[in-house]
This record gives sequence, structure tokens and C-alpha cells, in this order.
Amino acid sequence: MNNLRIIFMGTPEFAVPSLEILVENKINVVAVITAPDKPQGRGQKLTASPVKSRAMKYNLPILQPTNLKSPSFLDELKSYRANLQVVVAFRMLPESVWSMPALGTFNLHASLLPQYRGAAPINWAIINGEKETGITTFFLKHEIDTGSIIFQEKEKISEADDVGSLYERLMVKGSALVLKTVQAIEAGDYPSLPQNEIKDIKHAPKIFKETCQINWEQNAEVIKNFVRGLSPYPTAWTSLNGKVFKIFKVNSENDRSQAFNCGHIDTDNNTFIRVKARDGWISILEFQPEGKKRMTAQEFFRGNRIN
Repeated sequence: MNNLRIIFMGTPEFAVPSLEILVENKINVVAVITAPDKPQGRGQKLTASPVKSRAMKYNLPILQPTNLKSPSFLDELKSYRANLQVVVAFRMLPESVWSMPALGTFNLHASLLPQYRGAAPINWAIINGEKETGITTFFLKHEIDTGSIIFQEKEKISEADDVGSLYERLMVKGSALVLKTVQAIEAGDYPSLPQNEIKDIKHAPKIFKETCQINWEQNAEVIKNFVRGLSPYPTAWTSLNGKVFKIFKVNSENDRSQAFNCGHIDTDNNTFIRVKARDGWISILEFQPEGKKRMTAQEFFRGNRIN
């Protein structure tokens, strides 16, 4: 067996269980690399990333480089003599970093590669109405998310799932796969299979605010999946009387009549609000009016009306 010395790289909450499971299983994590502290909140106080906060509890050495190519960072990285690097929800790495350890660098990706390569695989799987997704560990190489696959595990997507619920399950499932991958590499017994290049590859590009606006001329089921795939973050939105409404939860109902144009609002100003889509209605169940908190339609109508 190899005497592993691991560098762990990650930043958000999604990466925390993977770091935890390695440390708690006595895997030798010699250092953690994470993003620099960022100003947050009204006071713009510098705040540590979730991974840094957890690494501090374990008293692990922490590196927070602003430039992954700088000679001083590369020298510091080399000084830890890591022979394996584990990446979970971090940034793109230059070859000088991912090629450094003798056993390579592997990444945990929240999809069944080669499908949904990119920054937002959980969002896009739901937006596209998939019934199944999963997680993959793979070795890094030049082209993003294209390296040889080590392990994969599938995960069902239910009608009730949104990004929040699926994220939680994949985060926990992914941490177990990270441990399995490290243990297999340590034992020297692991697959490394090139990705199949299939015709209909779906991509998962980064999502921006402007791409989160709801298009009411689409079919109701498409809009419902769009809302689910952006809830609770970064959140689908629409505008009403010049104000932005973030939409978190909806239901769809079929109605192919042409009595109303797409985008027409129907409400009793008491219990429900719905918007006409191409082939039906979208009932808006939970939303956040601009400048207010998240609420149900009934809560909104206690002090507001829609003309």
C-alpha cells in the first residue's frame, strides 16, 4: 500500500462532507487549499469558506492562493510532498498544479460524465427534466471534465426534487465516493476508463441572473422544471409592475385553451396566483417579492393585491 499524503481542494458547503469523511477515516490530509476569505453581509466582514472553517477545526494547514500559477504558491504546494490531490467544488487548476502529485489529481463531479460537463450539473439535470443523475470521480487532464473515470454512482431525481434536495443527497453520496476512490488508489486497485464520446452530450454551463428569467411562452412542464432547477439558488424570476419576483415553488396544470395570452395572471387575491403558459397554467406557491422575504401566495395576499 502507498503511504498517501493528500492535498484536499474545495471551497463551498458541497465539499465539506468529503473533507470530513477523509479526516475521520484517518486518511492523511496534509493540507487544504480553498478560496481566499470574502467580504459578506451588510458589514462586508471577511468570511472564511465552509471548507476553511472545517479545516480549522481539524487544525489542518490551509492555503488560500489568489494565483494558482504563482511560483511562491507552487513552491509551497511542493513542500507538502503530496502524492495525491482531491478536488471537490474548486476552481480550474493549471497543469502545473494537477500534474504535480505522482498518483495524480482526481475530482468529484455531480453528474454521470460525460453528461453535464460544466459548472452547474445539478441545476441543468433538473432543468432538462432528467429522471436520473449521479456522481463521478475522475482524473483531471487538460480539457475540463473529460479525464478518465474512476467510479460512478447513480441517483434518482423525483418530481418533488429541486436543486436544494438533490444537492444534499449528492453531497453526502459524493463524500462516500471520494473515500472509496482514495482507498482504491491507496490499495493500487482502481479503474481508470476513458470517457465515451457520445453524440448527444448535454452541457452544464455556469448560470447567470439573466438566464434565470422565466419565459412564459414555454410549456408548463418546462417552466416547472426550470423553477425546480434553480430553487433555492440562484432562483428563477419574473417581473411584475417593474418589480422582480423570485419564484421558488410552482405547480403546473394542463389547459390548451387559447382564451388567455402567455403571461396572463389569474388570481383571486386571496388563495392563489397562477400565470398562463403555452399549454397550461403555472400556480405560484412560494415566491419572494423584491425587498421582502420568501412567502406563500396566501401570506402575500394578507397585505397585498395584484391588479
